[in-house]
Amino acid sequence: MTDLADPTTRTGTLTVAVIGAGGKMGMRVSRNLQRSPFTVRYAESSPAGQERVRAAGRDVVDSATAVDGADVVVLAVPDVVLGTVSQDLVPRMKDGSILLTLDPAAAYAGLLASRDDVAQAVAHPCHPSVFLERRTDEEYADTFGGIAAPQEVVAALEVDDEIVRAVAEQVITTIYAPVIRVHWVSVKQLAVLEPTLVETIACMVGDLLKEALDETVNVVGVPAEAARAMLWGHVGIALTNALRGSNPFSEACHTAMAYGRESIVRDDWKKVFRDDELDTVIARMLKIDSVRR
Repeated sequence: MTDLADPTTRTGTLTVAVIGAGGKMGMRVSRNLQRSPFTVRYAESSPAGQERVRAAGRDVVDSATAVDGADVVVLAVPDVVLGTVSQDLVPRMKDGSILLTLDPAAAYAGLLASRDDVAQAVAHPCHPSVFLERRTDEEYADTFGGIAAPQEVVAALEVDDEIVRAVAEQVITTIYAPVIRVHWVSVKQLAVLEPTLVETIACMVGDLLKEALDETVNVVGVPAEAARAMLWGHVGIALTNALRGSNPFSEACHTAMAYGRESIVRDDWKKVFRDDELDTVIARMLKIDSVRR
């Protein structure tokens, strides 16, 4: 579907446009793109964002200029405006180009403007693993990824075109570098991973742990440093035991875990993996009545 040349010979000539370059994600992806061999154009509408872009040594152009002739257009804008932004920019994109979003919600919900001659890709970082062996201070400090700590990425491309995939992967591995591997899945599978697996469940559990720590300290009265030390160490061993099978839980621990499930976890909690529940949470995230898929 594309007129992009063999990406192994085009690496230095790819033109990438970053829309929303002054936002949180826009600044992150732009930092790595600025060091790449690509020709990069940075677009940002807000005055504060424009100042951030310029302070980082990057020129700011308007969105139409950034998109004109670009091989890959990265939409680093909030999920709730992705549909509107894509409606304006996709008609301006050149034949055979790639629209790259950084979260699957809008793509899954059917909000993105589409053209037969423009490929849509989504790529979301996994963030550096809790099991990653970190060797430098920079790797320890890089909890989000994209700076020093290696991470994996999950991406979706709903078109069977190896050249398009290779070009998309070049940009994806650049914006999230250093990247260990890109896993290719469907848009729906990526939506199940994010939000269901990692936000609805994992991030919620992390927030619950913070509430439990606060309760232990502020209500029960355990000294904060002692409670934090106990929790942080046991979170590490709990994840290692449960996810890697490194060290089996004791019989007493299993008893306490069962009590925890009875007291905290609803019996029907796995309903969050149903299609209708996925639609519900994504509609809430995007502030729309329903998904359009």
